[in-house]
Amino acid sequence: MEKHVLSKSTFIKGIQCQKALYLNKYHKELKEEVSTAQQAIFSQGTKVGELATQLFPGGVDCTPESFYDFQKAVIRTQEEITKGTKIIYEAAFQFNGVLAALDILVQDENGWKAYEVKSSTGVTETYQLDATIQYYAITNSGIDLKDISIVYINNEYEKNGPIDVKQLFAIESVKDKVLELLPGIPNKVAALKKVLVQNEIPDIDIGPHCNDPYTCDFARHCWKKIPKYSVFNIANLRDPKKFDLYNKGVVNFADVPEDFPLNENQWMQVKSELNNETFIDKNNINEFVNGLKYPLYFMDFETFATAVPLFDKSRPYQQLVFQYSLHILSSTNEELVHKEFLAENNGQDPRIAFIEKLIDDCGDKGDILVYNIGFERGKLADLAAAFPKYSFGINKIIVRLKDLMVPFQQRWYYTPAMQGSYSIKKVLPALVPELSYNDLNIKEGGTASNTFAAMLMGEFEGDINQTRNDLLAYCKLDTLAMVEILNKLKTL
Repeated sequence: MEKHVLSKSTFIKGIQCQKALYLNKYHKELKEEVSTAQQAIFSQGTKVGELATQLFPGGVDCTPESFYDFQKAVIRTQEEITKGTKIIYEAAFQFNGVLAALDILVQDENGWKAYEVKSSTGVTETYQLDATIQYYAITNSGIDLKDISIVYINNEYEKNGPIDVKQLFAIESVKDKVLELLPGIPNKVAALKKVLVQNEIPDIDIGPHCNDPYTCDFARHCWKKIPKYSVFNIANLRDPKKFDLYNKGVVNFADVPEDFPLNENQWMQVKSELNNETFIDKNNINEFVNGLKYPLYFMDFETFATAVPLFDKSRPYQQLVFQYSLHILSSTNEELVHKEFLAENNGQDPRIAFIEKLIDDCGDKGDILVYNIGFERGKLADLAAAFPKYSFGINKIIVRLKDLMVPFQQRWYYTPAMQGSYSIKKVLPALVPELSYNDLNIKEGGTASNTFAAMLMGEFEGDINQTRNDLLAYCKLDTLAMVEILNKLKTL
């Protein structure tokens, strides 16, 4: 059997951008390396797919021994169908040069039914198109499909005891939408095949398609002509307006027309960059700083989430706390005290130990400063709901929260180095350049989350003791950063 020309994934890639399809075939060296975060998503998707087979147990797995040997999987699938196998995992089909591997193929009393598993929490238009190319390859291979469905995560499911796969997963038929899209598939396949026999890279410029529906893994190559800081970094400016500027030849701030419809904060960002100007609203800053009640607590949480809940009283993709850092300033003249918590990586639910130490460390008076109050307040509310025994102590913490992000979110303080952002990763180097995340082994929350999750599930392969120290150092810097940012605001 000849090797396929298009797979399900390259078909979707080509629909998003024909240039990306071509580069993926002939210039793989230009592709960005898979990030740790993206690899964690892929790994999670694999686990979800494996778990979903329990919805239809007892099947035969036709996964090829080698990723590049799908033609053998196609032959094996046909052999199993001929033998009368009723349930097949990773069933592979090829028609007209298009390869489609299906997660689960089932024959029941009504006939053959196809199930594609997704680790997301709903059905998207891309998933419907994905199912259509599968339906195209399967039905043209001689299988009379009675239905085709998307299996996805039910994020309302709460674990209580062993995982109930019938509650964890939702199944939604997409056959009606597939039949609506199916007539357009042959022309799309023909067009993408034509792209792959061209002698030159398709001349396609950057556009909103670069991130829709997925972030393209050739973005670094295609966007290399765009300065690191440009009109694409104007805060809260929607893509249509960004590309309106770009299509008019406007990339640099200096070229933004004076009559272009930007809001007040966006114009502040542009003018600040052009004039190297810092904007300070001293009255509002003074009111904020003087309204704080000592002792002051500077608090930051770290969380992780998994598609399949690990612990009772938790849901799919729920952010679960595992670490906090707390800097405490009893008065303006006292020395800073630091307290912290990092859950053990022993597979146990970290939340009770987290709650008990946090309530003890936070005392019973004084403001608790966080950066982006919605996050910490939301996690505390989740804890109070899951563990009512501790709700009184947790709610006493919630009512004391104050948001240090507000002065920057409201643009009471804005400087060019913030580059339109009020995230702590931009505010800290702008206000306190001597403090930096750059020297840390763990530099951002996503890495911290994925690292701890891997340790918790026994999948981490590095130095656990050193990595725990790295996690503590990262979270500690988050709250020390808040202390120094407040000190800077006081000087104003």
